[in-house]
Amino acid sequence: MRELFEKYNINLNFEQEKLFEKYYELLIKYNSMFNLTAITEKRDVYIKHFIDSVLGVDKLISGKLIDIGSGGGFPALPIKIMRNDLSVTLLEATGKKCEFLNTVIKGLSLKGASVVNGRAETEAKTNLRESFDICTARAVARLNVLSEYCLPFVKTGGVFVAYKGGIEEELKEAERAIEILGGKIESVDYYSLEDAKRMIITVRKVKSTDKKYPRGNGKERKNPL
Repeated sequence: MRELFEKYNINLNFEQEKLFEKYYELLIKYNSMFNLTAITEKRDVYIKHFIDSVLGVDKLISGKLIDIGSGGGFPALPIKIMRNDLSVTLLEATGKKCEFLNTVIKGLSLKGASVVNGRAETEAKTNLRESFDICTARAVARLNVLSEYCLPFVKTGGVFVAYKGGIEEELKEAERAIEILGGKIESVDYYSLEDAKRMIITVRKVKSTDKKYPRGNGKERKNPL
């Protein structure tokens, strides 16, 4: 499957190739138990989960990364495979999915990767708040909602990186929320993944987030900023 990565200018070494292979095996093995993904055909998993997760990975700064709503581990675990210099925390609300994530971390012998079983609106009020250089999220919520979940975890000067489909109206919709939460859109990178359009939106944290955010009790989704 290395040639699939090379098609998108992503070069794997032998060890990384083996880690992705093992990850795929674990994903398929545990999928029926943990309801991880509807995508199971190998080539599709590699393109729609693995490669999608590491588009633009070389642009990420170094340091501590937290991934919100990790699910089956995307994009955080593929990022960790490609960027072992990053310390990665996976935040996931569903206990069974956390069990799977820990199984992958152990099975792949990934050092500097850990799992937190919790919800963003709760964990953002703990010592995790504003303690990360990078926060990532993929396929979790619309950007205005997602920003309220994610930016509170990012320290000033760090970045929130959102993996989205090619839905540009979300950018305009989220501008106010991002500003309120202390962020500023720094870049929007566009990619084509097979026939799908992808966007990676990088938001720089320019000032501390007011402690009242995230609001909790579902207000982020019911009444977006």
